[in-house]
Amino acid sequence: MTDRVDPWLTAKLLLDRLAQRLPVAALGVRCSRTADIARIARSTGHHAIWIDMEHSTMSVDTAAMICAASLDLGLVSFVRRPERDYGIIGRLLDGGATGIIAPRIETPEQAGELVEACKFPPYGHRSAISTLPLIEFKTIPVGTFNDLMNAATIVKVLIESPLGVENLASIAAVPGVDMIGIGTNDLTAEMGIPGEYRHADVRHAHEAALAVCRDLGKPLAIGGIADPAYAAELMRMGAAPFLFTGIDTDLLLGAARERIGQALNLWAT
Repeated sequence: MTDRVDPWLTAKLLLDRLAQRLPVAALGVRCSRTADIARIARSTGHHAIWIDMEHSTMSVDTAAMICAASLDLGLVSFVRRPERDYGIIGRLLDGGATGIIAPRIETPEQAGELVEACKFPPYGHRSAISTLPLIEFKTIPVGTFNDLMNAATIVKVLIESPLGVENLASIAAVPGVDMIGIGTNDLTAEMGIPGEYRHADVRHAHEAALAVCRDLGKPLAIGGIADPAYAAELMRMGAAPFLFTGIDTDLLLGAARERIGQALNLWAT
């Protein structure tokens, strides 16, 4: 996937990799504000980036710039939109995003509203536009354009609450939902057992979600687990090998700690 491909194919290639149980490595973006973060992701062998607009002050313009650079590099760019903000979705997709991550989806109705914001008719009601970066600003028939853009956009719902888990089967069955994610860290907090990833109730939620997504043929990414052994076990059970390698804030912090240690050791010698 790191070779140059037509921009509108990147989403399909990513979903195909997951269907084949091949790993997809995604780099998180929270503090970076230039397209260089996409170039860093590309040069280190990542397949995707995910921009966290829920937990950052990043503007739509900056996020779209990074997404557009990702397009040119053959990367899939996911944007985690601010919770319940549907108005931002069209602008992000028009700017070059190829995936939308929607946090705290709890009902099929909410999943349906998300699809409507992300997809052109017949799946949704995304506002019409004549051309986009994904097709290199070419002019093509409207029906073909809409079909291409719908196929090029990955809609990922994020389940983070007991209600979302309870409704997961009906949420995942909504037409136009391409991928399911479970935010285990948030889920354990909502369940009153923060950080207890191996708790029986959490395990039951994971197993139930795996069964639903297996039946529907949709990838399930289980994240938010600070227990690598358990995360690996879930992937062996069928969770999608969607690998969150880190987020730029944490990577920068880790590198800064390492460098200060090296500097102090040099001084001490």
